[in-house]
Order: sequence, then structure tokens, then C-alpha cells
Amino acid sequence: MGKVAKQSIQTAIFSYLGVVIGYVNVLWLYPYALDASQLGTFRTIQDLGLLFVPFAQLGVGHGITRFFPQLQSNKSAFLSYGIAFSLVGFALVSAIFLGFKAQIISLFAANSPEVIDFFGIVLLITLFSLLSSILDAYSRSFLKVAVPTLVREVFLRLLTGILVGSYLLKWITFPQVMQGLVAVYGFALLGVLVYLLWLGVLKLDFRWSTFPKGFRTSFIQFSLITFLATAASTLIMKIDSIMVSSMISLEANAIYTIAFSMALVIELPRRAISQVVMPVIADHFAKGNHSEINTLYKQVSNRQLYICLLLFIGIWANLDTLYYFIPNSEVYEAGKQVVVLIGLGKLFDVVFSVNGEILIFSKHYRFNLIATIGMSVLIIGLNYLLIPMYGIEGAAMASVAVMLLFNLVKYLFLKIKLGFEPFSIETMKIIFVGCIAFIPGYFNYLSLSPIADIIVTSTLVLATYLFFSRLLDVGTEEWEWVKKRITRSE
Repeated sequence: MGKVAKQSIQTAIFSYLGVVIGYVNVLWLYPYALDASQLGTFRTIQDLGLLFVPFAQLGVGHGITRFFPQLQSNKSAFLSYGIAFSLVGFALVSAIFLGFKAQIISLFAANSPEVIDFFGIVLLITLFSLLSSILDAYSRSFLKVAVPTLVREVFLRLLTGILVGSYLLKWITFPQVMQGLVAVYGFALLGVLVYLLWLGVLKLDFRWSTFPKGFRTSFIQFSLITFLATAASTLIMKIDSIMVSSMISLEANAIYTIAFSMALVIELPRRAISQVVMPVIADHFAKGNHSEINTLYKQVSNRQLYICLLLFIGIWANLDTLYYFIPNSEVYEAGKQVVVLIGLGKLFDVVFSVNGEILIFSKHYRFNLIATIGMSVLIIGLNYLLIPMYGIEGAAMASVAVMLLFNLVKYLFLKIKLGFEPFSIETMKIIFVGCIAFIPGYFNYLSLSPIADIIVTSTLVLATYLFFSRLLDVGTEEWEWVKKRITRSE
């Protein structure tokens, strides 16, 4: 975990700074400055643009991470080759989007017609996000994760907040807010470009003929196979929001989006660790170090679960109070059950560890494609079944069911094929401690001011969690790791 620990602490700090900014944006600024219909439009257009990114990328991001260790030179040429390949994918996605524009419009015409006016923005968001993702993967291959995370998690959210704040101050109109999203994603791309130039690793090099024999063929084959898996995985994450807009209303998507964003904080430690773990796993597979991967598999599972379970309990115990601070809370508190359901789904992702990352960089990466495509078809079907019956809670039910099944399938495959196992007695201890810690937070009936209530409830949950952790000797390694990182940074 040495390489992982070195960068993941910085990445986690930037991620949580982004969470603070994101919480201010999503839970206060957006509901205060925009009405529910505008907020639904704002998020639906972004979700559509980001949904197209993995389709346009054609798997290049994972291809760079996997094949980067095989190159001793020509790394700049590898980057330019990956960008060129992904731009071909963008051209194809654009052609399909424009060719089926009438059919796409018909999906939103009945319940969310406001979205149609801003479809021209979607492809520009896709383009800038696509190029940013390629540069992120290239930077990650050098184990330089922290600054791209700063740009993506902090800088992007700051700019978006400034954009919506400008509308609140009546400096710009709402259509200009939507157009400004293009500039926001463009500046985020520029930030990563400047960082790579500063590192001295970003150069124009088109000497593609100097790659080792068979390198380009293997890279393209791997990228095209993993692209379907990555695209389907993104579809699983984004389709619920888009289907809520098309099947219910933009207002319902605004409620769902805020609830989803509150739950999303639970998985941030996983996202931070995963970005650093990916090149390490790729390197271990390249060297045949399967035992190290299995050790990493267990360590990451326990470390993530210990931290993320505490976050889940804290959010659930404070849920009523958190909604108190949201402007027009009487509209948005309809999403409380969505927070709990999506949070539970994120815990499934956490406890099953980095199974997806291991599959992608193993020789069994084709199975990840089959499983992900199957799950994407399943979630679309479940959404069509459950949204008419249960509304936004139905979308959340579909998501949590697919998250559990998807992780269970990948877990069983890795256990059977490679003998990998992320669980141990430590896993059960952590879950038990979490169940105990939830009790004082849930049954806290003190009538206090909202801020005091959050402080008291969070203190009770944290104290109980730490007490029983020490009693059962759980989380010792995690706290020692954190203290070491803090000591080194002083």
C-alpha cells in the first residue's frame, strides 16, 4: 500500500474539499438560485454530456493505464495516439446523436420539454470532458493523481458555483448559465493541460510507427473491449437521473439529484483510493504478482468499509437536519429515502473493494464487458418497471439492486478464477461496529437547534464507533495509517 498511501491522502483531501464545495452548491446554492425545473434542466444536460464520454472515449483511458508500463519510451506518442483514437469515437457519437436527435427529443417532449432548448450544449460538454479524462489517465499512469483530482473535484465545482451565483445576482440569464457550462468544462480541461505541461510530460509526438510490434493492435483490441464495459458502467450510474426526467419531470430529477449527491459522499474514499490503485494493479499484473493483488484487494476493502460505513451512518442519523438547511426543503425532502437507498448501494461498491479494477487489468477483462452490459440492460428494465410504480424511490431501488448484483457477480468470478477474496473476519467486525454506532444517532430525541443537533448526533455516532472499534480491535491499521500521513505532512 506504499504507493497507494503516498498519493491517496492528498487525493482524499482534495476530494473532500470538493465535497464541501459541492455540498454548498447542491444543497444550498442551486436550490436557492434555481427553481426545481431549472435545476432539473441544469443537471439533465450535464448528465447527458457525461453519459456520452465513455462511448466517445472508446476505452482509451483504461488502455493507457494498462499499456503505459509496457513502454520505456515514446510515451508522448502514446498519448497523442490515444487522443486521436478517442476523437474518432467522439465523431461517431456526435453523428449518432445528431442522426437520432428527433427520437431523443421525443423522449423528453412530454414531461421535460425545457431540456430540448439546450441539446446543442451536450456534445461540447462531452468533448471537453473526453479530453480531460484522457489526460487524467495519462497523469495517473505517472502516479500523479492529486492535482487532476483538485481540478476535477474542486476547480470544476468552484466554477460551476460561480456560474450559478452569477445568475442569482442577476448578472446573467438562465440560458447563459447553460451556455456557461461549456466554458466551465473547457477551463477544467485547460487546468489539466497546464499541469502536464508543468510536469514536462506533455509533448506533441506523432511517431506512432516506433511502437513495439503488435502494440497498437493489442491496445486497440483492449480499449474497444473495455470501452463497452466502461460505457455500460457509466450508463448504470447516469441512466436513472435521465429516465426520471423523461418519465416523471425535471422537478423530480432535481429532487433525485440532490438526494443522490448527498449519498455520493459515502463513496469518495473509494474513488480517491481507486484512482491510485489502478496503475498499481496494472503493474502487478504485468509482473505476475497475483499474491500482492489479493493482499491489496483485502486491504482496500477493509480500509474503505471502515471509513465509508462511518460516513453512511453519520449522514443517515443527521438526514432530517441536513434537509433543514436546503432552501425550499419542503420540496426536496421527498428524496430522503433515495439518500438511504443510494448510500446502501455505495456501501456495496465499497465492501466488494476494487473488483472492477482487478477485472479490467486481468486477462479476464472480457468478462467485465459481459457483466457490465448485462447490468446496464437490467437497470434500464428495472427503471421502466419501478419508476412508474414508486417514482424516484423506484429509480433508487433499481440502482441499489443492480449495484449489489453487479458486485456479487464480479466477486464470485474473481474468487473462482483467481482465488481472490476481499472479505475476512475484520469485515464482519466493522459491520457490527457500524450497526452499534447507528443506535445512539438514530434514537437521539433531544430538541436542539439544527447545528447543535448535528454536532451532538455526530459526536455520539463517532464516539460509539471509536469505542467499539477499540473494544473489538477494529480499524487500528486505518487510524495508524492516517496518523502517519498527517505526521509526514507536518
